[in-house]
Amino acid sequence: MANLKPWFEKGLNQFDYINSMQVHKENLLKVYNQFQLEESDKELLQALQGKELKAIVLTADWCGDAMVNLPILMRVADEALIETRYLIRDENLELMDQYLTNGKSRSIPIIVFVNKDYEEVGKWGPRSPKAQALADELKASVPEKESPEYDAAFKAFIKSFVESITTDKELWNDIKTSMISILKDA
Repeated sequence: MANLKPWFEKGLNQFDYINSMQVHKENLLKVYNQFQLEESDKELLQALQGKELKAIVLTADWCGDAMVNLPILMRVADEALIETRYLIRDENLELMDQYLTNGKSRSIPIIVFVNKDYEEVGKWGPRSPKAQALADELKASVPEKESPEYDAAFKAFIKSFVESITTDKELWNDIKTSMISILKDA
């Protein structure tokens, strides 16, 4: 993989990204303010501080998955001293298309961890295993897109999913554990 430094330098820092948000800012901050790392996580993440890791995050403010995953990433990154930059997906399709989910979907967030030379050392996203299972379970009742009931059912799915991911602390821990497992191998 090519050197990702130009993408990193193009991204917004955490504060500029949060301040630019218009859709899910309140929920992102709610998760950020309520989520706490355990002491064992902090010790593990602090051991990574010397690696000088960085992260490039492909995201968008409208994305419910980003709304819950990014505040957890922010806590993880703070503890491991991972400098993070945020790129808006639709403004960076050239990079996004290198990280398609299942080879076809522009699902976000995608977090690309890079070393001090800006070479990829790990990738995470768009969901942890438990978040994916929850989405699959809730989405099972949504009819095909061609169905007249699709729009209402899809909106109900989104509402239920967002409600779950902004309150389910077990899910938050699964997200954290999933991210940390990628970082351990970085």
